[in-house]
Amino acid sequence: MAFDRRSFLKYSSAALFSGAITQFASAGTSSQRKMKIDLSCGRIGVRADQKQAIDYAHKYGFEAVVPDAGYLGKLSDSELAALKADMKSKNLVFSAAGMPVDFRNDESKFQQGLKALPASSAALQRAGVTRTGTWLMPTHAELTYNANFKRHARRLKEVTRILADHGLRFGMEYVGPKTLWSSKKYPFIHSMPETKELIAAIDVKGVGLILDSWHWYTAHETKDDLLTLTNDDIVAVDLNDAPAGLEIDEQIDQKRELPMATGVIDLATFLNTLNSIGYDGPVRAEPFNAALRKLPADQAVAATSTAMKKGFALIN
Repeated sequence: MAFDRRSFLKYSSAALFSGAITQFASAGTSSQRKMKIDLSCGRIGVRADQKQAIDYAHKYGFEAVVPDAGYLGKLSDSELAALKADMKSKNLVFSAAGMPVDFRNDESKFQQGLKALPASSAALQRAGVTRTGTWLMPTHAELTYNANFKRHARRLKEVTRILADHGLRFGMEYVGPKTLWSSKKYPFIHSMPETKELIAAIDVKGVGLILDSWHWYTAHETKDDLLTLTNDDIVAVDLNDAPAGLEIDEQIDQKRELPMATGVIDLATFLNTLNSIGYDGPVRAEPFNAALRKLPADQAVAATSTAMKKGFALIN
């Protein structure tokens, strides 16, 4: 069943005593999978700086943590070396960073962001980060599909060339719910095939997908769609469940559930198919869930840890 606040408190308290805070022992061994369970504090409503995020990830048994380019760029060589040594001792690696350039609005904002991108990209490269990504708005009030596609292809080609120069792969997340892509005059990219078309138009090495089980589900996609991909096509993965009692086309983007909360989304097929194609990158929860966001930080991370562990236990 879906989580309300009381369920979350019970769920997260159980995590504190279930062994989830130490290792993901039953969540698939290293010989069974290459993908890593990733902690993104911001995606679960937890405020944490880079060091705090690393501590949370270690305490609750995660295997990767989201990098903060701003923080990393301010570290001296010795400070960065110490941070990387601390992460290594905790069996943690950096996952995928966000892409800071505003490419969705006016040209001046885009150009301003583009000028700042080399510095943030260099900070990530220096820290050993190799993955970045962002999401695509699936609708527009003024631009037709073709006009919007051309603008995305042009702008993101400029962005990804800079990222590629710094050894950074770039993933794009399509947003699937009909309630969102039909909300304005002109629908835009909201499926895997359409995103592949944009990747081809950008035509820069290292550009791929951010896959989200939620958007895979709301786009009415299947195992066969996942089997069209290789490990090289996927930069990062989000793992979410959906509220029960709604048809697929009634689902609302900002109302999701933690993995395994309802069983609405077939996460066994989703994860096992990714595993079968050898996906080796980060997998993080992004539930946009109000009850989760109301919890104290430790309880929110513990609940997320338990949910991710249950999801990864499906891998065989």
